[in-house]
Amino acid sequence: MNSLDANIRDTKTKGELNSLRDNGNVPAIIYGGEAQNEKISISKKVLKSLIEKENFLSSIITLNVDGKSQKALPREIKYDIISDEPIHVDFLRIVAGIKVRIEVPVKFLNHEKSPGLKRGGVLNIVRRKVELKCPSEKIPENLVIDLDGVDIGESFKISSINLDSDVTPTIQGRDFVIATLAAPTVMKEPEKPAEAEAAEGEVAEGAEAAAAEGGDKPAAEGDKKEGEDKKPAEEKK
Repeated sequence: MNSLDANIRDTKTKGELNSLRDNGNVPAIIYGGEAQNEKISISKKVLKSLIEKENFLSSIITLNVDGKSQKALPREIKYDIISDEPIHVDFLRIVAGIKVRIEVPVKFLNHEKSPGLKRGGVLNIVRRKVELKCPSEKIPENLVIDLDGVDIGESFKISSINLDSDVTPTIQGRDFVIATLAAPTVMKEPEKPAEAEAAEGEVAEGAEAAAAEGGDKPAAEGDKKEGEDKKPAEEKK
């Protein structure tokens, strides 16, 4: 679980918020539960390093606010439209019993143990994330699909993933597909036998020889007549 140090902020004007950001911090708020909302500020450098990690918005964060720690879930990040830098973050308190909607990533294991992938099959991922409704204290880190022994033609549906009884997909009424192991999209052309290649070579050599002989053929009979009419003077007498 990632942790993030935060400080209570008392900014009331836009100028004070801009000054906070100019000093390398990002304003944020913690809400949810019976406790009051808390206005905090966090280091932009540390925040960006966490955002760059996969699945920041579905990971529970331990916020250390002025020496007191509490668990929270990042719910929304606002970015500057020009610089694309984070300028505000909303955190939801983790309170037992409160259910949230959240997209949880799908993780695939044991690619090297799949006979289908070894034979050139393609893992067609339909959903890289699945939206769940679950208690905030029971958010799964990821949904795991094991590829060990999986062959071409097999598919993975939401029913194949073990979920707690109080964790449910938001899509109800159908057993939707998460991924399939499909056949290769491009089939490799089989190599020609050595005998066939040798035969093709002989045909090509024969064609070249015939073309060469065509250039040395004697003139046709029609071409000879002109020379035959020009007899020597002695024969005309």
